[in-house]
Amino acid sequence: MSGLVLEGLTTGYVLRPVTEADLPALLALCRSNPQYYRHCPPPPSLKGLARDLAALPPGKTAEDKYYLGYFDGSSLIAALDLITGYPSPDTAFIGFFMLDASAQGCGLGSRLVSELFDGLAAQGFREVRLGWVKTNPQARAFWLKQGMVPTGQSYVADGYTVVIASRSLTA
Repeated sequence: MSGLVLEGLTTGYVLRPVTEADLPALLALCRSNPQYYRHCPPPPSLKGLARDLAALPPGKTAEDKYYLGYFDGSSLIAALDLITGYPSPDTAFIGFFMLDASAQGCGLGSRLVSELFDGLAAQGFREVRLGWVKTNPQARAFWLKQGMVPTGQSYVADGYTVVIASRSLTA
């Protein structure tokens, strides 16, 4: 598959790559969600987020990684780390998705994910995969609501267990 086209992945927001200049806004967004970091340490930092901008799974290159911000004007309201073609060519892997706490509880996160899934399907992706920390009931509930289904696979990272889930993007 060729590169990801950002147009059509959301409506009403500007979706663009997060740059180092955006790191303070990304840090504020992450700090607005302390519950997430209780299950997935360490707490966010500029250095850690800068490292995340470039982090890749085995066998992938920078051309496969899209660390994106959803902007409402100049305000960062959500962040998404997406790897295309992982673990298979027609799969998109969500490494991270977070909505600013001030925008939670009104269905916006579900809407952004639904638009993303529709856009990925339109670009030929057949599956989306991700992981959530097993001890995080909010993450589990959110992703189950989005139609993600645990695969039965998990792994231990930095002392916590990550549950792998997937969803078909084909009808």
